[in-house]
Amino acid sequence: MRLLSRKATCNSHGQDSSYFLGWQEYEKNPYVEVRNPKGIIQMGLAENQLSFDLLESWLAKNPDAAGFKRDGESIFRELALFQDYHGLPDFKKALVEFMAETRGNKVTFNPNNLVLTAGATSANETLMFCLAEAGEAFLLPTPYYPGFDRDLKWRTGVEIVPIHCTSSNDFQITESALEEAYQEAQKRNLRVKGVLVTNPSNPLGTTMSRSELNLLIDFITAKSIHLISDEIYSGTVFRSPGFISVMEVLKDRNCHNTQVWNRVHIVYSLSKDLGLPGFRVGAIYSNDDMVVAAATKMSSFGLVSSQTQYLLSALLSDKKFTKNYISENQKRLKQRHRMLVMGLQNAGISCLKSNAGLFCWVDMRHLLRSNTFEAEMELWKKIVYDVRLNISPGSSCHCAEPGWFRVCFANMSEDTLNLAMQRLKAFVVESTAINGHNQSNCNYHSSKNSKRKSIPKWVFRLSSRDRDRDSDER
Repeated sequence: MRLLSRKATCNSHGQDSSYFLGWQEYEKNPYVEVRNPKGIIQMGLAENQLSFDLLESWLAKNPDAAGFKRDGESIFRELALFQDYHGLPDFKKALVEFMAETRGNKVTFNPNNLVLTAGATSANETLMFCLAEAGEAFLLPTPYYPGFDRDLKWRTGVEIVPIHCTSSNDFQITESALEEAYQEAQKRNLRVKGVLVTNPSNPLGTTMSRSELNLLIDFITAKSIHLISDEIYSGTVFRSPGFISVMEVLKDRNCHNTQVWNRVHIVYSLSKDLGLPGFRVGAIYSNDDMVVAAATKMSSFGLVSSQTQYLLSALLSDKKFTKNYISENQKRLKQRHRMLVMGLQNAGISCLKSNAGLFCWVDMRHLLRSNTFEAEMELWKKIVYDVRLNISPGSSCHCAEPGWFRVCFANMSEDTLNLAMQRLKAFVVESTAINGHNQSNCNYHSSKNSKRKSIPKWVFRLSSRDRDRDSDER
């Protein structure tokens, strides 16, 4: 008799992705400046740690909020009691105003259309449960956030069909790519229920153009399907072109009270813009009353605590603070992004031109031994185990081209970032020298022993390490 459910024993969570495996290797040997200076530097984690001092300063100046007091009087008991899943009205009002502020106040949001969730992970999964049945599909442009394989599919049974985007046009969505993905879903007998995009993009670090957004709206209108716009990085845009929310495009197209108006849904979170992933604050915004009602009921499985809502309600209601925070945080992101780009350039590595997010989409195709995903994984293992940097390979993001990597820059100090760039440069210099030496001698060494000497030393270290891991698993 089966003791556990199929869900408990299935392997569809995505935890075996190289995206998560890199984290596991980091946790075994984390870089710590004094205690473990030769450890792995975590560059695979998209956290914003650049503006904690601004938040800490506000907390110090507003002790009542952190102490759960109102006008000097404790409201601990009030917050400790059960709150229904609609959320605190003051917090929802403050949150939609902050959403509008990060979008330049070009659009406004109705707090009655907002559903609070325990982070964007919960928000995306809840929308899948609301919009699709198990065995139906959503189209996602590649490359996309590796966690979507878990968030959208694991418990819902929804399928993901990739919209293949390429470097030839900087990975922008095209009409032909949309149609090809739709046709591929039909060939697989999958009913397409919608398109999901991240804007700004994770992992590209770019914002979608107005023409792309119009293309998406035209597409979902023609196909009578949904559009989910994951906009959790909307406040991280640090240079032009600016961020355009899908709601702004709908407004400009006078789509209010049309069918497409009710089929566009936004996911938001405070994990990236405020750097508070541990607070687990996410949200769904929808103009469809039935989606809002269903998602609100489902939110009881992942509520935001009343204490968190009260604290953040006070913080986000301080408009002087939020204005300064958004501006200063964007300046710091721009500066840190420049540091990473210059460090990469100094190592002979380029990246996609980006204007948002907490990462760069880095081009290491010239470091591959061949234009294959096997070569990409080989390079990734070298970087993780020998260079001791955890970065995310493009294959984990379902990129159609081998040799691209996501590299994060906002979760570490400047000194740590500089050290990471020094390590990477040394690796590139050594690899280039070895490859050049091997190429110049390839016509002179044909014996087995000579061939072995021409193989870089990391191969043998990696091979023995892999054998050790395999024996441990067995």
